[in-house]
Amino acid sequence: MFSSLAPLARLNPFHAPHLQLQQETGGLRRREAAGESPLPPSSSSSCSRRSLAAASAAEEDYSCAYGSGRFFLLCGFGGIISCGTTHTALVPLDLVKCRIQVDPQKYRSIFNGFSVTLKEDGVRGLAKGWAPTFIGYSMQGLCKFGFYEIFKVFYSNMLGEENTYLWRTSLYLAASASAEFFADIALAPMEAAKVRIQTQPGYANTLRQAAPKMFAEEGIWAFYKGVAPLWMRQIPYTMMKFACFERTVEALYKYVVPKPRSECSKAEQLVVTFVAGYIAGVFCAIVSHPADSVVSVLNKEKGSSALEVLKRLGIKGVWKGLFARIIMIGTLTALQWFIYDSVKVYFRLPRPPPPEMPESLKKKLGLTE
Repeated sequence: MFSSLAPLARLNPFHAPHLQLQQETGGLRRREAAGESPLPPSSSSSCSRRSLAAASAAEEDYSCAYGSGRFFLLCGFGGIISCGTTHTALVPLDLVKCRIQVDPQKYRSIFNGFSVTLKEDGVRGLAKGWAPTFIGYSMQGLCKFGFYEIFKVFYSNMLGEENTYLWRTSLYLAASASAEFFADIALAPMEAAKVRIQTQPGYANTLRQAAPKMFAEEGIWAFYKGVAPLWMRQIPYTMMKFACFERTVEALYKYVVPKPRSECSKAEQLVVTFVAGYIAGVFCAIVSHPADSVVSVLNKEKGSSALEVLKRLGIKGVWKGLFARIIMIGTLTALQWFIYDSVKVYFRLPRPPPPEMPESLKKKLGLTE
């Protein structure tokens, strides 16, 4: 098992394209020197031209074409389900995490935070903020996953087949960053309301109470003053979430899964999706946590700026609640990818296999006749 995981650990998802090419062509040339076929066993004539685009609809009974309007709409719907439901289910953990960030003296740890919250607010207190969480993250999921698929196709068409393969990690990063920019604008109002409800005792217990009060006190700015810190938190998070996931899936099928993806059942493919999602989630939590701490404090206080909050928290302060966030985001990301992929399976959407080197590039490198 460890021998199969070692190459996976060495596979840096942010390799420069020329380093990836050296690694892959080196393996192909070694197979040629040994008298074997230069193509790996998982390749076949029917799928040798795989790229970021899906396989032909003739090979599988898809409900729509890859990159069609229906495809993008259903991907957005999958994002609503995956983000809205998972974030709402983890509201108790998110509530404790936010309280640790804004009042670490009172809420000293994740377990102490749950204990204090239950003692003061009861079991119902753990569900505070569920409504803005569900609405906000449903809208974010719609934009995050829907726009990601749109930008991925758009940037792929701009690059062309060969450059799409060589620069695929950069493509994942650019597409996810572009999608998250719009997703955070959709999320910001509900995120601001959620934090007020969860971290300011007595301010409001429901969204219907919080929203009018916030507008009366600070106007429309109350709902969008946290959008810049949200970009700081969510854009790096989403870039890591999508790029790390895509490359981890690719690496799992290449080094760990004992058979080609085409021979795996839908259930087996979804297990790979879940594992890759959890790995990506751990890295996401670490990358985005400092900005998450700033967002939590900023939405609690009036008249503060992100820079002022960052200076006051200091290096140690921005990492408060990291353990709770790793548990939350790791689980969250894994479940989101699992649900999103399950929606694709249910609606019979094209699900592109891991990308392979285009035939034209193999010919240029002298790997085929």
